[in-house]
Amino acid sequence: MTNVFITGANRGLGLEFVKQYLKLGHYVYAACRNPKQAKELHQIQNKNLEILKLDVSNTKDIQAVKSILGNKSIDILINNAGIWRGSTIGSISEKDWLESFTVNTIAPIKLAEALLDNIKLGHLKKIVSITSKMGSIDDNTSGGSYIYRSSKSALNSAMQSLRHDLFNQDIATLTLHPGWVRTDMGGPGGWIDVQESVSGMIRVINNLSLKNSGQYLDYAGKSIHW
Repeated sequence: MTNVFITGANRGLGLEFVKQYLKLGHYVYAACRNPKQAKELHQIQNKNLEILKLDVSNTKDIQAVKSILGNKSIDILINNAGIWRGSTIGSISEKDWLESFTVNTIAPIKLAEALLDNIKLGHLKKIVSITSKMGSIDDNTSGGSYIYRSSKSALNSAMQSLRHDLFNQDIATLTLHPGWVRTDMGGPGGWIDVQESVSGMIRVINNLSLKNSGQYLDYAGKSIHW
């Protein structure tokens, strides 16, 4: 059985990842900041679902999850948790910027670091971080969104370092753009729904190997320029 660890699993893309991986017969560790408030997650009745408390910005929470897992294996780590903070020139909050870097950039790497031994025990050994095309410097043709863009660009860069550092340990990495999805973060104007986005991302994750490790792809498998 494949063991999948998903952050931000209480809503949107994270919740859909949980549903689809369970449907595929995998064991899912669904991590979220406030499990007691995750009503939709608790409505899922499946013996292969384990809900964990994890605020990815809290080092103590990360260490607590590590302790709970012990020597259990993780085949796929999906760093899905992320935040959006609006920012236009002249009204950029330093507090919001630092918070976004903590959640969007630092947390995925720190979690991968903490769970590295568990990932080594897995048979698939995959680390996936959900990013955004807005993190592409090449694709930035409109400006704005300073906080979100920069936090995702930094995540993309950090994932490239992770790719090189873990290659000799047979661990593959993937930086994945879900598309413009109709979620709380993406808004009602998104081009696709969560089901289409997640099913596409799962196909891309299935195709991930050491041979194509380190790519920056969208949910349809299309390469994105850095």
